[in-house]
Amino acid sequence: MKIALAQFEIHRGDPAANLETIAELVTQAKEGGAVAVFLPEMCTTGFDWKRCRELLPEAAGHRAQIAQLAQAHDIAICGSFLEQTTSGRPANALTYFERSGDVAAHYRKVHLFTLFGEHKHVEAGAHLVTADTELGRIGCSVCYDLRFPELFRKCALDGAAIQVLPAAFPHPRLAHWRTLIQARAIENQSYFIATNQCGVEGHGASVGETCYFGHSMVVDPWGEILLEADESADVHFADIDIAKVAKVRAALTALKDRRPELY
Repeated sequence: MKIALAQFEIHRGDPAANLETIAELVTQAKEGGAVAVFLPEMCTTGFDWKRCRELLPEAAGHRAQIAQLAQAHDIAICGSFLEQTTSGRPANALTYFERSGDVAAHYRKVHLFTLFGEHKHVEAGAHLVTADTELGRIGCSVCYDLRFPELFRKCALDGAAIQVLPAAFPHPRLAHWRTLIQARAIENQSYFIATNQCGVEGHGASVGETCYFGHSMVVDPWGEILLEADESADVHFADIDIAKVAKVRAALTALKDRRPELY
């Protein structure tokens, strides 16, 4: 199956501009033959926390537009989006829309990036999520989650053959990005699909600018890099074969050989 990873520079606090860009990227992904397209973290709004609070009443409408894009183009769409919780606070939530526009997976980011103050503005998720999709069973994660291996092991044990991760990883952590993605794929013998933001995002005088490095990646269950993008905005394609997961797990029985009673 062919998938597309659409990395782009997100317009901070400007959902109209971002939704226009996403529509163009989804069109390119469909024209390139992809059955699913993966977007970066907070791809409709970026990380303007004040503006995000102002946009909360519109957030459901933004996600509805993504669902309509999936249905109109007959392509699954996955990314992380601003949404409002029942308490009225913002959440950073991965949503996987099937080609029908129906939601196959919904996951709120569990690990919030305290160094960036995310915990002050966003309500953390309380549940890990795996879900069946047309691609296969996926495990859900967002950006900073990448540094917490327990999440990915739990998803694998819950049947995930593919791990998906929308992200906004900046310089100077490119080496961490590459290494951790490969490690998560190898140790769980799963595909790993990670889509990163690219470009520069300004956060005001008190914080300055963040330079995101792109390098969206697809790694197979043996740890081979099938795709690594550069730093530019573009749609990138890779082919995945879900049957390879079972073959790798049968050839190297690391998951079966665990000793969970000891750790």
